[in-house]
Amino acid sequence: MNENNTQENQQVQDLREILKIRRDKLSELQNAGMDPFEITKFERTHTAAQIKDNYTEEERELTKRGSDEVEIIKAKISDLNGQNVIVAGRIMSKRGMGKVGFLHIADVTGQIQLFVKKDILGEDDYNRFKKLDIGDIVGAEGEVFTTQTGEISIRVSSVTLLSKSLQPLPEKFHGMTNTDLRYRQRYVDLIMNADVKDTFIKRSKIIASIRRYLDGQGFLEVETPMLVSNAGGAAARPFETHFNALDEDFKLRISLELYLKRLIVGGLEKVYEIGRVFRNEGLDTRHNPEFTLMELYQAYTDYHGMMDLTEKLYRHVAMEVLGTTQIVYNGIEMDLGKPFERITMVDAVKKYSGVDFNEINSVEEARAVAKEHHVEYEDHHQKGDILNLFFEEFVEEHLLQPTFVMDHPIEISPLTKKKPGHPGYVERFEFFMNGWEMANAYSELNDPIDQRERFKAQEALLALGDEEANTTDEDFMRALEIGMPPTGGIGFGIDRMCMLLTDSAAIRDVLLFPTMKPLDK
Repeated sequence: MNENNTQENQQVQDLREILKIRRDKLSELQNAGMDPFEITKFERTHTAAQIKDNYTEEERELTKRGSDEVEIIKAKISDLNGQNVIVAGRIMSKRGMGKVGFLHIADVTGQIQLFVKKDILGEDDYNRFKKLDIGDIVGAEGEVFTTQTGEISIRVSSVTLLSKSLQPLPEKFHGMTNTDLRYRQRYVDLIMNADVKDTFIKRSKIIASIRRYLDGQGFLEVETPMLVSNAGGAAARPFETHFNALDEDFKLRISLELYLKRLIVGGLEKVYEIGRVFRNEGLDTRHNPEFTLMELYQAYTDYHGMMDLTEKLYRHVAMEVLGTTQIVYNGIEMDLGKPFERITMVDAVKKYSGVDFNEINSVEEARAVAKEHHVEYEDHHQKGDILNLFFEEFVEEHLLQPTFVMDHPIEISPLTKKKPGHPGYVERFEFFMNGWEMANAYSELNDPIDQRERFKAQEALLALGDEEANTTDEDFMRALEIGMPPTGGIGFGIDRMCMLLTDSAAIRDVLLFPTMKPLDK
């Protein structure tokens, strides 16, 4: 047996011993009539942050000097100094254990130190305290004070075990570094890594900030079906399922668009939805098959109105959540305070590839220039498709600062209004930052005759094997025929927005429970 196997076997044996000891401690408590799992409620008066926020830097410096005069000044500075408080949290570290013990407990706001003394707690309670393990959840009552080293602490008068941890936490100095394990056991990741917890708190604040902004602009938040008979509104392959009660096949939605537009038809002039959508595609640092999308639609405006809204929304969220419009992602500084650049797709391709698609007049010419620049295309691709391929190949990676790329080819925009005076192009933009598409917006197509022709073109692509092509949604067509006003619409990738604003490397870092391959595979 080699050294690695010997070490691994020893670790397994050590873990078994730890698990047995912890269960023995629980049994001992239960036999003594002190089962922590029978406790149903514990009322605390303060969180760790509330206690620490009542202390100033000036007070901490004064405390370190240690004179009677300083103690008098300190008492005047702090509202909580000497006050009795009740806290609760998970034990993250523990030391001492002669007649005096120290431990740090963590709640959602941070950590605070508990100072436990045998003379204050009493012998029986102190002996039970000594048997507590890292990972246990406790409640404690005591007096707030500051140690000689300046650490805000609680001089404990009573400790209550609220939940016994039967599994050990990762060793604190090395933490939980295995990325795959962190995603699978997010509950442990949140306990061990404060920056992870901070990321998800910020994510919640980002979404709340979006809602506040849109609600303030008169938008209504709505909910639309996730199970649909026709998954349209985007170019993506859907997940399929079967509804037993109706004996019908259904799909999980890939977009929010078509139902929200029905509501515009119905007279709800400003609507938005933040919800999960599902796309049967691969996993990478920016894609998860289940992700959060926000779409909003506003009557009587166009894609320029959506650009203005996007700019203001991003600034609002950054200021409210981060306190600045200057953000840094992966070392790249981005300025949300300046006007966002606006450039057409044709001009962007010309700028970064040197090819001017205004001078290309046929699909044959487009295919020739694609071959010349080693851009691969498929037999069914038209001029507009090839323009988009050039954009993806030569442009996207350069769009680091906030940029609106406008006026897309009609071939890749089946739900968008044509651009007047520019045959072959539509009033659409994609919003880019850090080389990523962050949002997609249109002047919405409200001509039902044109829309039906677009759907026919999509179904022709579907017949040629394009699994991401749309099919005709007859109920949506009926709604358009009732009449939809001129409308601007946009879809935001919430997860990518959270990645940028929290400087997170991968989409899995901003999804609490990302999709993972089963362990047996």
